[in-house]
Amino acid sequence: MSATETGADSQAPPGLLAAGLTPLQRLKAIAGGSAGNLVEWYDWFAYSSFALYFAPHFFPQGDQTAQLLQAAAVFAIGFLARPLGAWLMGLYADRAGRRAALSLSVAMMCAGSFVIAIIPDYAAIGVAAPIALLLARLLQGLSVGGEYGASATYLSEMAGRRRRGFWSSFQFVTLISGQLLALGILILLQNVMAPADLESWGWRIPFFVGGLLAVVVFWIRRGLDESESFKNAQASGAERARTMMLFRHHPWETTAIFLLTAGGSLAFYAYTTYMQKFLVNTSGFSKEAATSITAAALIVYLFLLPLFGWLSDRWGRRTNLAFTFGAGMLLTYPIMQAMAGVSDALTAFFLMVALIVIISGYTSVSAVTKAELFPAHVRALGVALPYAMANALFGGTAEAVALSFKGWGIEQGFYLYVSAIMGVGLITSLLLRDSRKHSKILED
Repeated sequence: MSATETGADSQAPPGLLAAGLTPLQRLKAIAGGSAGNLVEWYDWFAYSSFALYFAPHFFPQGDQTAQLLQAAAVFAIGFLARPLGAWLMGLYADRAGRRAALSLSVAMMCAGSFVIAIIPDYAAIGVAAPIALLLARLLQGLSVGGEYGASATYLSEMAGRRRRGFWSSFQFVTLISGQLLALGILILLQNVMAPADLESWGWRIPFFVGGLLAVVVFWIRRGLDESESFKNAQASGAERARTMMLFRHHPWETTAIFLLTAGGSLAFYAYTTYMQKFLVNTSGFSKEAATSITAAALIVYLFLLPLFGWLSDRWGRRTNLAFTFGAGMLLTYPIMQAMAGVSDALTAFFLMVALIVIISGYTSVSAVTKAELFPAHVRALGVALPYAMANALFGGTAEAVALSFKGWGIEQGFYLYVSAIMGVGLITSLLLRDSRKHSKILED
Protein backbone atom coordinates (compact mmCIF):
# COMPACT_ATOMS: atom_id res chain seq x y z
CA MET A 1 0.00 0.00 0.00
CA SER A 2 1.34 3.40 -0.92
CA ALA A 3 2.05 6.28 1.42
CA THR A 4 -0.72 8.24 -0.25
CA GLU A 5 -3.24 5.47 0.37
CA THR A 6 -2.38 5.30 4.04
CA GLY A 7 -2.43 9.05 4.46
CA ALA A 8 1.26 9.10 5.33
CA ASP A 9 3.58 11.92 4.51
CA SER A 10 4.98 11.11 1.08
CA GLN A 11 7.59 13.84 1.06
CA ALA A 12 10.42 11.63 2.31
CA PRO A 13 11.74 8.88 0.02
CA PRO A 14 11.59 5.43 1.66
CA GLY A 15 15.36 5.18 1.69
CA LEU A 16 15.56 8.11 4.06
CA LEU A 17 13.37 6.56 6.73
CA ALA A 18 15.28 5.57 9.85
CA ALA A 19 14.72 2.36 11.75
CA GLY A 20 12.55 2.60 14.84
CA LEU A 21 14.10 3.88 18.04
CA THR A 22 15.18 1.44 20.69
CA PRO A 23 13.05 1.44 23.87
CA LEU A 24 15.85 3.23 25.74
CA GLN A 25 16.19 5.93 23.06
CA ARG A 26 12.45 6.44 22.98
CA LEU A 27 12.22 6.67 26.77
CA LYS A 28 15.07 9.20 26.88
CA ALA A 29 13.39 11.37 24.25
CA ILE A 30 9.98 11.21 25.94
CA ALA A 31 11.46 11.94 29.38
CA GLY A 32 13.63 14.79 28.11
CA GLY A 33 10.83 16.45 26.17
CA SER A 34 8.34 15.95 29.00
CA ALA A 35 10.56 17.43 31.72
CA GLY A 36 10.72 20.75 29.93
CA ASN A 37 7.01 20.70 29.24
CA LEU A 38 6.35 20.20 32.96
CA VAL A 39 8.40 23.24 33.94
CA GLU A 40 6.88 25.40 31.19
CA TRP A 41 3.37 24.65 32.38
CA TYR A 42 4.29 24.95 36.05
CA ASP A 43 5.44 28.49 35.36
CA TRP A 44 2.28 29.21 33.39
CA PHE A 45 -0.11 27.83 36.01
CA ALA A 46 1.69 29.36 39.00
CA TYR A 47 0.03 32.62 37.99
CA SER A 48 -3.46 31.13 38.14
CA SER A 49 -2.81 29.13 41.33
CA PHE A 50 -1.50 32.13 43.28
CA ALA A 51 -3.89 34.75 41.84
CA LEU A 52 -5.99 34.64 45.02
CA TYR A 53 -2.93 35.94 46.91
CA PHE A 54 -1.24 38.43 44.57
CA ALA A 55 -4.31 40.00 42.90
CA PRO A 56 -4.77 42.60 45.70
CA HIS A 57 -1.11 43.70 45.31
CA PHE A 58 -1.55 44.63 41.66
CA PHE A 59 -5.26 45.48 41.58
CA PRO A 60 -6.09 46.98 44.98
CA GLN A 61 -9.48 48.45 44.06
CA GLY A 62 -12.76 46.51 44.34
CA ASP A 63 -13.97 43.36 46.09
CA GLN A 64 -12.52 39.86 45.66
CA THR A 65 -14.51 39.12 42.49
CA ALA A 66 -13.38 42.41 40.90
CA GLN A 67 -9.73 41.76 41.82
CA LEU A 68 -9.88 38.20 40.45
CA LEU A 69 -11.54 39.49 37.30
CA GLN A 70 -8.67 41.95 36.71
CA ALA A 71 -6.10 39.21 37.34
CA ALA A 72 -8.04 36.93 34.99
CA ALA A 73 -7.98 39.67 32.34
CA VAL A 74 -4.16 39.70 32.49
CA PHE A 75 -4.25 35.90 32.31
CA ALA A 76 -6.40 36.19 29.17
CA ILE A 77 -4.15 38.85 27.62
CA GLY A 78 -1.22 36.49 28.14
CA PHE A 79 -3.11 34.04 25.95
CA LEU A 80 -3.31 36.62 23.18
CA ALA A 81 0.47 36.40 22.83
CA ARG A 82 0.25 32.64 22.35
CA PRO A 83 -0.81 32.72 18.67
CA LEU A 84 2.16 34.99 17.93
CA GLY A 85 4.48 32.68 19.85
CA ALA A 86 2.95 29.65 18.11
CA TRP A 87 3.41 31.22 14.70
CA LEU A 88 7.02 32.29 15.27
CA MET A 89 8.09 29.17 17.15
CA GLY A 90 6.20 26.86 14.81
CA LEU A 91 8.07 28.28 11.82
CA TYR A 92 11.31 28.09 13.80
CA ALA A 93 10.71 24.44 14.80
CA ASP A 94 9.94 23.44 11.21
CA ARG A 95 13.02 25.25 9.89
CA ALA A 96 15.67 25.00 12.65
CA GLY A 97 14.48 21.86 14.41
CA ARG A 98 12.29 20.76 17.31
CA ARG A 99 15.18 20.81 19.80
CA ALA A 100 16.13 24.42 19.04
CA ALA A 101 12.53 25.60 19.47
CA LEU A 102 12.11 23.72 22.74
CA SER A 103 15.27 25.31 24.15
CA LEU A 104 14.25 28.82 23.13
CA SER A 105 10.75 28.51 24.57
CA VAL A 106 11.96 27.46 28.02
CA ALA A 107 14.48 30.32 28.09
CA MET A 108 11.69 32.82 27.47
CA MET A 109 9.53 31.27 30.20
CA CYS A 110 12.47 31.51 32.61
CA ALA A 111 12.78 35.25 31.98
CA GLY A 112 9.05 35.85 32.48
CA SER A 113 9.00 33.97 35.81
CA PHE A 114 11.92 35.92 37.25
CA VAL A 115 10.28 39.21 36.24
CA ILE A 116 7.04 38.35 38.08
CA ALA A 117 9.04 37.28 41.13
CA ILE A 118 10.69 40.69 41.53
CA ILE A 119 8.01 43.18 40.40
CA PRO A 120 7.24 45.78 43.12
CA ASP A 121 3.52 45.99 43.91
CA TYR A 122 1.00 48.76 43.23
CA ALA A 123 1.69 50.45 46.56
CA ALA A 124 5.34 50.87 45.59
CA ILE A 125 5.24 51.87 41.91
CA GLY A 126 1.58 52.51 41.14
CA VAL A 127 0.19 51.67 37.72
CA ALA A 128 3.64 50.48 36.56
CA ALA A 129 3.09 47.33 38.65
CA PRO A 130 0.17 45.87 36.67
CA ILE A 131 1.85 47.01 33.44
CA ALA A 132 5.03 45.08 34.34
CA LEU A 133 2.90 42.06 35.28
CA LEU A 134 1.19 42.25 31.92
CA LEU A 135 4.49 42.44 30.02
CA ALA A 136 5.84 39.41 31.92
CA ARG A 137 2.71 37.44 31.06
CA LEU A 138 3.02 38.44 27.41
CA LEU A 139 6.56 37.03 27.39
CA GLN A 140 5.32 33.83 29.01
CA GLY A 141 2.49 33.72 26.50
CA LEU A 142 4.97 33.85 23.62
CA SER A 143 6.90 31.05 25.29
CA VAL A 144 4.05 28.68 26.03
CA GLY A 145 2.47 29.38 22.64
CA GLY A 146 5.58 27.98 21.01
CA GLU A 147 6.05 25.24 23.60
CA TYR A 148 2.80 23.45 22.86
CA GLY A 149 3.41 22.98 19.16
CA ALA A 150 7.07 22.07 19.53
CA SER A 151 6.54 19.60 22.39
CA ALA A 152 3.39 18.03 20.91
CA THR A 153 5.20 17.55 17.61
CA TYR A 154 8.40 16.24 19.18
CA LEU A 155 6.71 13.73 21.49
CA SER A 156 4.39 12.47 18.74
CA GLU A 157 7.30 12.04 16.34
CA MET A 158 9.46 10.25 18.90
CA ALA A 159 6.65 7.87 19.95
CA GLY A 160 6.28 4.58 18.05
CA ARG A 161 3.35 3.92 15.74
CA ARG A 162 1.80 1.17 17.89
CA ARG A 163 1.79 3.18 21.13
CA ARG A 164 1.76 6.73 19.80
CA GLY A 165 -1.43 7.61 21.65
CA PHE A 166 -0.06 6.30 24.94
CA TRP A 167 3.35 7.97 24.76
CA SER A 168 2.15 11.28 23.36
CA SER A 169 -0.42 11.51 26.18
CA PHE A 170 2.52 12.36 28.43
CA GLN A 171 2.54 15.79 26.80
CA PHE A 172 -0.62 16.50 28.77
CA VAL A 173 0.49 14.39 31.74
CA THR A 174 3.39 16.78 32.19
CA LEU A 175 1.12 19.75 31.56
CA ILE A 176 -1.11 18.60 34.43
CA SER A 177 1.97 17.75 36.49
CA GLY A 178 3.07 21.36 36.09
CA GLN A 179 -0.33 22.55 37.25
CA LEU A 180 -0.25 20.07 40.13
CA LEU A 181 3.27 21.15 41.11
CA ALA A 182 2.06 24.76 41.27
CA LEU A 183 -0.83 23.71 43.51
CA GLY A 184 1.50 21.51 45.59
CA ILE A 185 3.81 24.43 46.28
CA LEU A 186 0.76 26.52 47.18
CA ILE A 187 -0.41 23.86 49.65
CA LEU A 188 3.10 23.62 51.11
CA LEU A 189 3.34 27.37 51.58
CA GLN A 190 -0.16 27.48 53.06
CA ASN A 191 0.97 25.00 55.70
CA VAL A 192 4.43 26.36 56.54
CA MET A 193 3.87 30.10 56.28
CA ALA A 194 1.67 32.44 58.25
CA PRO A 195 -1.27 33.58 56.08
CA ALA A 196 -0.15 37.21 56.40
CA ASP A 197 3.36 36.37 55.14
CA LEU A 198 2.01 34.33 52.23
CA GLU A 199 -0.26 37.17 51.18
CA SER A 200 2.46 39.78 51.73
CA TRP A 201 5.48 38.26 49.99
CA GLY A 202 5.32 34.44 50.00
CA TRP A 203 3.42 34.35 46.70
CA ARG A 204 6.68 35.39 44.99
CA ILE A 205 8.44 32.13 45.94
CA PRO A 206 6.87 29.89 43.25
CA PHE A 207 7.99 32.28 40.51
CA PHE A 208 11.59 32.14 41.75
CA VAL A 209 11.32 28.33 41.82
CA GLY A 210 9.98 28.28 38.28
CA GLY A 211 12.78 30.45 36.98
CA LEU A 212 15.44 28.22 38.53
CA LEU A 213 13.82 25.02 37.20
CA ALA A 214 13.70 26.54 33.73
CA VAL A 215 17.46 27.09 33.83
CA VAL A 216 17.97 23.38 34.55
CA VAL A 217 15.59 22.32 31.77
CA PHE A 218 17.31 24.58 29.26
CA TRP A 219 20.50 22.62 29.86
CA ILE A 220 18.65 19.28 29.52
CA ARG A 221 16.96 20.27 26.27
CA ARG A 222 20.22 21.26 24.65
CA GLY A 223 21.20 17.58 24.85
CA LEU A 224 18.07 16.08 23.26
CA ASP A 225 18.23 14.14 19.99
CA GLU A 226 16.52 15.70 17.01
CA SER A 227 13.52 13.77 15.64
CA GLU A 228 13.94 11.61 12.55
CA SER A 229 10.82 13.18 11.02
CA PHE A 230 12.47 16.59 10.98
CA LYS A 231 15.80 15.24 9.72
CA ASN A 232 14.08 13.28 6.93
CA ALA A 233 12.06 16.32 5.89
CA GLN A 234 15.27 18.37 5.71
CA ALA A 235 17.10 15.66 3.78
CA SER A 236 14.26 15.24 1.29
CA GLY A 237 14.44 18.89 0.26
CA ALA A 238 10.85 19.57 1.29
CA GLU A 239 9.61 23.13 0.87
CA ARG A 240 10.31 25.41 3.86
CA ALA A 241 7.35 25.97 6.13
CA ARG A 242 5.29 29.05 5.34
CA THR A 243 2.13 30.26 7.06
CA MET A 244 -0.12 30.21 4.01
CA MET A 245 0.62 26.51 3.49
CA LEU A 246 -1.79 25.76 6.30
CA PHE A 247 -4.68 27.58 4.66
CA ARG A 248 -3.84 26.74 1.06
CA HIS A 249 -2.89 23.06 1.38
CA HIS A 250 -4.46 21.99 4.70
CA PRO A 251 -7.61 24.12 5.22
CA TRP A 252 -9.80 21.38 6.72
CA GLU A 253 -7.11 20.14 9.11
CA THR A 254 -6.39 23.71 10.24
CA THR A 255 -10.09 24.45 10.76
CA ALA A 256 -10.67 21.16 12.58
CA ILE A 257 -7.84 21.84 15.03
CA PHE A 258 -9.25 25.31 15.71
CA LEU A 259 -12.75 23.99 16.43
CA LEU A 260 -11.60 21.02 18.52
CA THR A 261 -9.30 23.26 20.54
CA ALA A 262 -12.08 25.81 21.08
CA GLY A 263 -14.19 23.25 22.93
CA GLY A 264 -11.34 21.32 24.49
CA SER A 265 -9.42 24.28 25.88
CA LEU A 266 -12.55 26.05 27.15
CA ALA A 267 -13.65 22.90 28.98
CA PHE A 268 -10.15 22.23 30.30
CA TYR A 269 -9.82 25.65 31.90
CA ALA A 270 -13.42 25.61 33.13
CA TYR A 271 -13.00 22.16 34.71
CA THR A 272 -9.50 22.67 36.20
CA THR A 273 -7.91 26.10 36.67
CA TYR A 274 -11.16 28.04 37.13
CA MET A 275 -12.55 25.38 39.44
CA GLN A 276 -10.26 26.47 42.28
CA LYS A 277 -11.80 29.97 42.19
CA PHE A 278 -15.30 28.55 41.61
CA LEU A 279 -15.09 26.47 44.78
CA VAL A 280 -14.10 29.59 46.77
CA ASN A 281 -16.18 32.25 45.09
CA THR A 282 -19.37 30.25 44.37
CA SER A 283 -19.45 27.09 46.49
CA GLY A 284 -18.06 28.87 49.57
CA PHE A 285 -15.05 26.68 50.37
CA SER A 286 -11.96 28.18 51.99
CA LYS A 287 -8.91 28.85 49.81
CA GLU A 288 -7.07 25.95 51.45
CA ALA A 289 -9.96 23.48 50.97
CA ALA A 290 -10.46 24.51 47.32
CA THR A 291 -6.76 24.06 46.61
CA SER A 292 -6.72 20.60 48.20
CA ILE A 293 -9.83 19.44 46.31
CA THR A 294 -8.38 20.66 43.02
CA ALA A 295 -5.00 19.04 43.67
CA ALA A 296 -6.58 15.68 44.58
CA ALA A 297 -8.67 15.69 41.41
CA LEU A 298 -5.62 16.53 39.30
CA ILE A 299 -3.77 13.52 40.74
CA VAL A 300 -6.58 11.32 39.39
CA TYR A 301 -6.19 13.15 36.08
CA LEU A 302 -2.55 12.04 35.81
CA PHE A 303 -3.62 8.39 35.72
CA LEU A 304 -6.57 8.90 33.38
CA LEU A 305 -4.51 10.51 30.62
CA PRO A 306 -2.25 7.50 29.81
CA LEU A 307 -5.30 5.22 30.08
CA PHE A 308 -7.24 7.20 27.51
CA GLY A 309 -4.11 7.52 25.36
CA TRP A 310 -3.71 3.72 25.46
CA LEU A 311 -7.37 3.25 24.55
CA SER A 312 -6.95 5.57 21.55
CA ASP A 313 -4.30 3.20 20.19
CA ARG A 314 -6.99 0.52 20.14
CA TRP A 315 -10.24 2.20 19.23
CA GLY A 316 -8.97 5.36 17.49
CA ARG A 317 -8.53 9.04 18.32
CA ARG A 318 -11.98 9.98 16.99
CA THR A 319 -13.72 7.80 19.59
CA ASN A 320 -11.92 9.67 22.36
CA LEU A 321 -12.91 13.01 20.89
CA ALA A 322 -16.57 12.08 20.42
CA PHE A 323 -16.78 10.85 24.02
CA THR A 324 -15.38 14.09 25.45
CA PHE A 325 -17.43 16.50 23.39
CA GLY A 326 -20.65 14.50 23.61
CA ALA A 327 -20.42 14.04 27.37
CA GLY A 328 -19.30 17.65 27.87
CA MET A 329 -22.23 18.98 25.89
CA LEU A 330 -24.74 16.97 27.94
CA LEU A 331 -23.23 16.96 31.44
CA THR A 332 -21.42 20.28 32.00
CA TYR A 333 -24.56 22.12 33.12
CA PRO A 334 -25.87 19.57 35.65
CA ILE A 335 -22.44 18.88 37.16
CA MET A 336 -21.45 22.53 37.58
CA GLN A 337 -24.92 23.39 38.89
CA ALA A 338 -24.49 20.65 41.50
CA MET A 339 -21.02 21.93 42.41
CA ALA A 340 -22.37 25.44 42.94
CA GLY A 341 -24.52 24.22 45.82
CA VAL A 342 -22.22 21.60 47.36
CA SER A 343 -20.79 22.07 50.84
CA ASP A 344 -19.12 18.70 51.38
CA ALA A 345 -15.50 18.46 50.20
CA LEU A 346 -15.73 14.78 49.22
CA THR A 347 -18.79 15.41 47.06
CA ALA A 348 -17.05 18.37 45.41
CA PHE A 349 -14.04 16.15 44.71
CA PHE A 350 -16.13 13.44 43.00
CA LEU A 351 -18.01 16.00 40.92
CA MET A 352 -14.72 17.53 39.77
CA VAL A 353 -13.36 14.06 38.94
CA ALA A 354 -16.45 13.48 36.79
CA LEU A 355 -15.58 16.58 34.77
CA ILE A 356 -11.96 15.45 34.52
CA VAL A 357 -12.99 12.03 33.20
CA ILE A 358 -14.91 13.85 30.48
CA ILE A 359 -12.04 16.10 29.41
CA SER A 360 -9.46 13.26 29.53
CA GLY A 361 -10.73 11.83 26.25
CA TYR A 362 -9.68 15.01 24.44
CA THR A 363 -6.54 16.01 26.31
CA SER A 364 -5.03 12.52 26.10
CA VAL A 365 -4.97 12.70 22.29
CA SER A 366 -4.75 16.47 21.83
CA ALA A 367 -1.09 16.34 20.79
CA VAL A 368 -1.09 13.23 18.64
CA THR A 369 -4.34 13.99 16.78
CA LYS A 370 -3.00 17.35 15.67
CA ALA A 371 0.49 16.07 14.82
CA GLU A 372 -0.85 13.18 12.73
CA LEU A 373 -2.81 15.54 10.49
CA PHE A 374 0.20 17.38 8.99
CA PRO A 375 3.32 16.41 7.00
CA ALA A 376 6.64 16.89 8.77
CA HIS A 377 7.82 20.03 6.96
CA VAL A 378 4.87 22.08 8.26
CA ARG A 379 3.82 19.96 11.26
CA ALA A 380 4.96 22.13 14.17
CA LEU A 381 3.34 25.22 12.67
CA GLY A 382 0.18 23.28 11.82
CA VAL A 383 -0.12 21.94 15.37
CA ALA A 384 0.69 25.24 17.07
CA LEU A 385 -1.02 28.06 15.21
CA PRO A 386 -4.71 27.02 15.02
CA TYR A 387 -4.42 25.58 18.54
CA ALA A 388 -3.04 28.82 19.96
CA MET A 389 -5.62 30.97 18.17
CA ALA A 390 -8.53 28.95 19.54
CA ASN A 391 -6.89 28.66 22.95
CA ALA A 392 -6.53 32.43 23.16
CA LEU A 393 -10.15 33.09 22.19
CA PHE A 394 -11.79 30.36 24.26
CA GLY A 395 -9.37 28.87 26.81
CA GLY A 396 -7.67 32.09 27.83
CA THR A 397 -10.96 33.90 28.32
CA ALA A 398 -12.68 31.09 30.25
CA GLU A 399 -12.11 32.57 33.72
CA ALA A 400 -12.94 36.12 32.65
CA VAL A 401 -16.16 34.98 30.93
CA ALA A 402 -17.14 32.86 33.95
CA LEU A 403 -16.56 35.73 36.38
CA SER A 404 -18.43 38.12 34.09
CA PHE A 405 -21.50 35.87 34.07
CA LYS A 406 -21.26 35.70 37.86
CA GLY A 407 -20.98 39.48 38.09
CA TRP A 408 -24.12 39.82 35.95
CA GLY A 409 -26.00 37.48 38.30
CA ILE A 410 -26.49 34.71 35.71
CA GLU A 411 -23.67 32.29 36.49
CA GLN A 412 -25.56 29.42 34.84
CA GLY A 413 -25.03 31.18 31.52
CA PHE A 414 -21.38 30.10 31.66
CA TYR A 415 -22.39 26.45 31.97
CA LEU A 416 -24.55 26.80 28.85
CA TYR A 417 -21.74 28.57 27.01
CA VAL A 418 -19.33 25.69 27.69
CA SER A 419 -21.97 23.14 26.63
CA ALA A 420 -22.62 24.94 23.34
CA ILE A 421 -18.95 25.13 22.34
CA MET A 422 -18.54 21.46 23.27
CA GLY A 423 -21.38 20.72 20.85
CA VAL A 424 -19.38 22.34 18.05
CA GLY A 425 -16.46 20.10 19.00
CA LEU A 426 -18.70 17.02 18.82
CA ILE A 427 -19.78 17.81 15.25
CA THR A 428 -16.15 18.42 14.24
CA SER A 429 -14.92 15.16 15.79
CA LEU A 430 -17.61 13.16 13.96
CA LEU A 431 -16.60 14.72 10.62
CA LEU A 432 -12.85 14.15 11.19
CA ARG A 433 -11.08 11.16 9.69
CA ASP A 434 -9.43 9.03 12.37
CA SER A 435 -5.84 10.24 12.41
CA ARG A 436 -4.63 6.91 13.83
CA LYS A 437 -5.56 5.19 10.57
CA HIS A 438 -4.48 8.05 8.33
CA SER A 439 -1.42 9.35 10.16
CA LYS A 440 1.06 11.56 8.30
CA ILE A 441 3.83 10.71 10.75
CA LEU A 442 5.76 8.32 8.55
CA GLU A 443 8.58 7.29 10.87
CA ASP A 444 8.16 4.61 13.55
